[in-house]
Amino acid sequence: MWDRLAASDPGLLRLTAGLRTVTAIALTLAVLAALRVPVPQLVAGAIAAMAATFAVREKQPGPQAVTLALGLPVALASVSLGALLHQRVVLGDLFFVGLIFCAVYGRRFGDRGTALGLIGFQVYFLSLFVRATTSALPALFGVVCVAFACSAAARFLLLPQTPAGILDRLRRAFRARLAQLLAVQTALLDAGPDDAEKVLEDLREGTARLHETALLIQGRLEDGTSDPAVARLLQRRIADAEIAAERLGLLLLTARSAERTDTLTLHLPGAPLPSGGELPVRDEATAALRRDLQALRLLMLRPAGEASGTALAQVRNRLLGYREEENLPAAAPAVQDVFRGLGEAARAALGLRLALDGPQDESDDSPATARSREELDAEDAAIEVSEENEPEEAEPSGLKRPTTRAAVQVAVGSSLAIVGGELLSSQRWYWAVLTCWIVFINTASTGEILVKGYRRLLGTVLGVVAGIVLAGLVGPHTWTAFALVLLFVFAMFYTAPLSYTLMSFFVTAMLGLLYTLLNTYSLSVLVLRVEETALGAACGVIAAAVVLPIHTDRRTNDLLGAVLDRLADVTRGAVDQLSGGAGGDLVEQARELDQALADLRAATQPLTHPITPLRSRRNTARYVVALLETCAYHGRSLAATAELLPTHPSIAADPRLRGACARIVHNIEAISAHVADPSSTAGIETGPSIASMLEPGTLRTPRYGRVTDRVLRHLQRLDEAVSGLARPLGVAGGPAQPRR
Repeated sequence: MWDRLAASDPGLLRLTAGLRTVTAIALTLAVLAALRVPVPQLVAGAIAAMAATFAVREKQPGPQAVTLALGLPVALASVSLGALLHQRVVLGDLFFVGLIFCAVYGRRFGDRGTALGLIGFQVYFLSLFVRATTSALPALFGVVCVAFACSAAARFLLLPQTPAGILDRLRRAFRARLAQLLAVQTALLDAGPDDAEKVLEDLREGTARLHETALLIQGRLEDGTSDPAVARLLQRRIADAEIAAERLGLLLLTARSAERTDTLTLHLPGAPLPSGGELPVRDEATAALRRDLQALRLLMLRPAGEASGTALAQVRNRLLGYREEENLPAAAPAVQDVFRGLGEAARAALGLRLALDGPQDESDDSPATARSREELDAEDAAIEVSEENEPEEAEPSGLKRPTTRAAVQVAVGSSLAIVGGELLSSQRWYWAVLTCWIVFINTASTGEILVKGYRRLLGTVLGVVAGIVLAGLVGPHTWTAFALVLLFVFAMFYTAPLSYTLMSFFVTAMLGLLYTLLNTYSLSVLVLRVEETALGAACGVIAAAVVLPIHTDRRTNDLLGAVLDRLADVTRGAVDQLSGGAGGDLVEQARELDQALADLRAATQPLTHPITPLRSRRNTARYVVALLETCAYHGRSLAATAELLPTHPSIAADPRLRGACARIVHNIEAISAHVADPSSTAGIETGPSIASMLEPGTLRTPRYGRVTDRVLRHLQRLDEAVSGLARPLGVAGGPAQPRR
């Protein structure tokens, strides 16, 4: 059960965020209740504690403490101005718009600027919500101070989090998700015609979840480890395990098919299962394969203290033995490939175990296991940490700066929301402003804002229904209402990364309870909440579409160009190193490619959302992203193989590879040029496949054995995937031009 929890919530980040916020609010309520403050101040304390807790996002405890300390005077100033401007409507509205501009503009100063802006905005909103007056300021000062103190206690004493601890839990999540993927791959062996499509979809989801966890780990390595060499080692071992697991899935799909499976099958939702012959389910080889997949899963899940003993050593030896040709069982070539993939996955698992848990007992090692350890040790010794700092790109200035543009947009949208909100209600107009503010958080294009506004409105409508039911059930029971508020706060933070609609639902249901506590609940109030939410979302969309707009097409094209540039860098660097040159920091380049692709995937959500009316456009966006994920997989695999070059006995550099693979890099750059400028005349080059160019005995071709068959396969698949990108993106093609 713990492994399931670790896999569902990598690093327990959502669980910790929810528990920490709930603990801070509960402590605040307990202290204020002991002081016998009235209910409105209890509500103010709960909101202040929530804001002080979720706003602070730094990864190290020291910077977190500094931000929290700076946030207190910001909060006190904000609540003071909210109370002083309570009766001065026009001046108060102008100040609120200015505060919103500064809060969004503060994002350019990193996590601390973002946190202080959030605290200032949320506490000013608090003063509007509880209708703060100057006479109530001394009491509100005390409430805010108590809330910040309780937030600090929850963060640093009761539920402390260190970067090293988070990284350790993320590594456990990676193991758990890898084990889940192996379980799905085992199910693929037994899947009949009726179950095969469902298992294939589970295989896609499991592969994507494993990749997501690998990205989370890579983002935490710098803060979670004290030694750059250790961070680089973990980065390489995580990448090796991910690549080996994805390759094993492809080999299993190939074994079920009459033809080699296209990597796109693992990345394109709805892609059919390869047709043709099916893997026999009752012969000895398949029974051994099923047994060994389960054994690999068991080895991956076993903690360090339990991953020892003669029986487990024999299992590990058997799996690693499949790396030797003489140990492969008698079976069809495609099935033998799966056993080879099992051997490579076992080697990756051993490397991951050594990197995470340190040296293991070697007394029961077979010769194959000893050779794998020697290879891993040689790779570890060859790891170098680059100290070179890449030149920083010139940051846009003025209105071209993203934070400045967003600040202007949200200020204009909030101004519209204030005017429209006060026409709807002179008392609760701020709900429209809050919605307008929120739909701009973590969005960068008009399409993203539209989708986020739609999701917030849907969650709000559902939350209003829940609020009506709960308000009737709770009635005058104050502490029952606060208990439900705590439950909804936890659910809000736990579900926020998963579903914005669910988060909005819990927020609105919680607000219905808070209105009940303030004795201002009525059906008309909750209906007004829906109206203000719809108005705020509309104002946000209008501002984003009219004021300095960043259209979804433009943003996705920019991000697509970034992905292609990173892909060209990884491919060029890997091929250079495989050709005998210096490829640079390939692991870091592969990580940058993965991050750029993750950004593009998020930006295309407005195009692939179910409410998108243009189905052909949605299908094209999905297809392009799936092709890029395929390219990224082969690029990562090439980079990982190139990193082995100095130490691996079966991989040797061949300078002729550079010429054979120049077409791939040229085509990537041609597509990138077309994305940046549709009028570009650059076109892709077509010609003989990489596989035919690299057949033994042909001109300008590496001799068989100088590079592994796997390298050639990745190059061939990458060439095909890059050429496949040209068609949906409208890039012309032609015969390859001779190169010197």
